[in-house]
Amino acid sequence: MTYLFDPPAIVSLPIQGSDARFPVGRVFCLGRNYPWPQATDPAPREPVFFMKPASNVVEAQGELPFPPQTEEFCHEIEWVVAISKGGADISPERALEHVYGFAAGLDLTLRDRQRQAKSEGLPWEGAKVFEASAPMTALVPASELGWPLDAALWLKVNGEERQRARLSQQTWPLAEVISRLSRQLPLRPGDLIMTGSPPGVAPLNPGDVIHAGIDGIGELQLRVGPRPARHTAHAA
Repeated sequence: MTYLFDPPAIVSLPIQGSDARFPVGRVFCLGRNYPWPQATDPAPREPVFFMKPASNVVEAQGELPFPPQTEEFCHEIEWVVAISKGGADISPERALEHVYGFAAGLDLTLRDRQRQAKSEGLPWEGAKVFEASAPMTALVPASELGWPLDAALWLKVNGEERQRARLSQQTWPLAEVISRLSRQLPLRPGDLIMTGSPPGVAPLNPGDVIHAGIDGIGELQLRVGPRPARHTAHAA
């Protein structure tokens, strides 16, 4: 087959203890899957999904670029679930059979842009989609962890803890999340599901050091890079 230009490289994540890598297809994100006591808007009555492109997924290491066009760049620690077996209309009883493994990840957000879009009744996916907005640790196969999982997830900035919860505190259990998503569209091998973030989300500043993880699954440490230079338009 001849392409007009070279296709982009396949995005992939390392697998702990293996030379193989997990090819990333689609990234589904679940909104408000933990109780947020200080939230001003009501919690959704059923799971609500949005998407990030696979190109936003990066290995969680080194410097995290500070995105442009925001004054409120926020962290959200999340449980990442990797799907290796596709299917549609999956029952909750069979849902976990479709899981390959798990990682810890950040659903980074431009909170000011999200808030503005919500206030204007506009889609807010643009507040979630930008370069390196989904850094993740290596995947750990589910076969090495056992079921059920009730690990703690947590996030610190400059040594100060901001987020902490347990996976069992999620509003929608993983089996139900997978089942509900598979009713919307067939799942495919390579899909990732980011299962939502607990309260404690707050802004990041250049130079901040993020240390976060999920006990027994993975830890990450990133330093936030400098703010990008502002570009001023000049008249011709």
